[in-house]
Amino acid sequence: MPKVLVSDKLSETAVQIFRDRGIDVDFMPELGKDKEKLAEVIGQYDGLAIRSATKVTAKLLEGADNLKVIGRAGIGTDNVDKEAASKKGVIVMNTPFGNMITTAEHAIAMMFAVARQIPEASASTHAGKWEKSKFMGVELTGKTLGVIGAGNIGGIVCDRARGLKMKVMAYDPYLGEEKAEKMGVQKVELDELLAEADFITLHVPFTDQTANILSKENIAKLKKGVRIVNCARGGLVDEDALAEALKSGHVAGAAFDVFKTEPATDSPLFNLPNVVVTPHLGAATTEAQENVALQVAEQMSDYLMTGAVTNALNMPSVTAEEAKVMGPWIELSGHLGNFTGQMTDEPIQAINILFDGTVSDMNLKALTAATIAGIMKKANPDTNMVSAPVIAKERGIKISTTKQDKSGAFDGYVKVTVVTAKRERSVAGTVFSDGKPRFIQIKGINIDAEIGAHMVYTTNEDVPGIIGALGQTMGENNVNIANFTLGRAAVKGEAIALLYVDEPVPAPALKALEDTGLFTQVKPLTFDVA
Repeated sequence: MPKVLVSDKLSETAVQIFRDRGIDVDFMPELGKDKEKLAEVIGQYDGLAIRSATKVTAKLLEGADNLKVIGRAGIGTDNVDKEAASKKGVIVMNTPFGNMITTAEHAIAMMFAVARQIPEASASTHAGKWEKSKFMGVELTGKTLGVIGAGNIGGIVCDRARGLKMKVMAYDPYLGEEKAEKMGVQKVELDELLAEADFITLHVPFTDQTANILSKENIAKLKKGVRIVNCARGGLVDEDALAEALKSGHVAGAAFDVFKTEPATDSPLFNLPNVVVTPHLGAATTEAQENVALQVAEQMSDYLMTGAVTNALNMPSVTAEEAKVMGPWIELSGHLGNFTGQMTDEPIQAINILFDGTVSDMNLKALTAATIAGIMKKANPDTNMVSAPVIAKERGIKISTTKQDKSGAFDGYVKVTVVTAKRERSVAGTVFSDGKPRFIQIKGINIDAEIGAHMVYTTNEDVPGIIGALGQTMGENNVNIANFTLGRAAVKGEAIALLYVDEPVPAPALKALEDTGLFTQVKPLTFDVA
């Protein structure tokens, strides 16, 4: 009988689901706060069900010799070392859709609160004061709301705001014009949103691209009198710069549910009269907590009892029977998607996937989902095979798949083409007899490239000196090349190189390659390679 530990506060109904499914479960909701005690007992369990209090670190996983699955009741998995879990062979699941409405509603509530100074007015009235003239607010009707991130939660906020008769503009690189029109929002660039919005609400994950998206420089671009709401992730806004803008009156108010450091016991935003703060309550409703708890119990039970995988962040969602055959092809599909995703900066309009030969008879839904998830990971690292197709559909991205009989030298291959308003970009790959995926074509140029965790992609004119420039520049910058592949369209035509390096390439090395004047493009790439 599989054994599961629930180390955070989950509903009793969720705990009962484990028992009803034939799983031995220990419900110890306070254990997650005791790192030492948790480390002592974790080796006894096949599954670990958590919320945010339990921190699953690499050190904890060292002793988790029997652990097979971690289930996070909620969407955020910042408290789980997913790389360490993957290396340990532990599946990490989340519940991406259980708290969307709750979080969106909290953002709307915070908008009202800061617009009408409700918390401060309430405190004043409780104190026996009657200061009507002090708390003059503003209406939401007719105001312009700028939504940064129009995905699942941001899309719900857009819908609710339109119901409040607000004009809604959205900045989201992955939002297509057609989808924006259906949503009834105006798609804009970030600078336009900053300059025109009366209210701004953020709904993006914390990534390298979104960190400090409201930086000191961008805060200076804001329309005077704007009010800012952040119920997404801490670190999206420069809290020090915002505090100064609030004090100067450039920003009229702010409402924050999340902070750069949590638990937040101190912040430059605290104790400012025009700021509303809550302790990360976005998903804190009875309905949301129940939904995510039940969902994670069902998912973990399915995996432990039948081998089915759902909403996994580090493993594709396939049946146990399919996994043995499809595993390498799913890995390949993810790499192909990841490549095109990292290479594409414009909004994606369409994704076309061709399955050739033996692979065309496999579970194409899973392979397609793996490809889309790879593409979407640039914008949202938590994207998985279940959520990725939904996100693509919501953003108006057209997905097409084609299957055909063997047409070339390989028994089977997958080709991915991403279409934007400016260009098409394609990459193809196959799985060799050793079970390892390879890139076999980029931009129509044939290659044979092993896929590594850290790579560098370059394009250039086919002229002498390219190999020497690559080797010399990397060597001078102490970058070790594990393997490299070259390809060209024709003699003296366009050529490409793909370098497999041991570690992430430092910025000076990339700049040095660009400064040679030999390369038309230099792009660092990263891949999740086991």
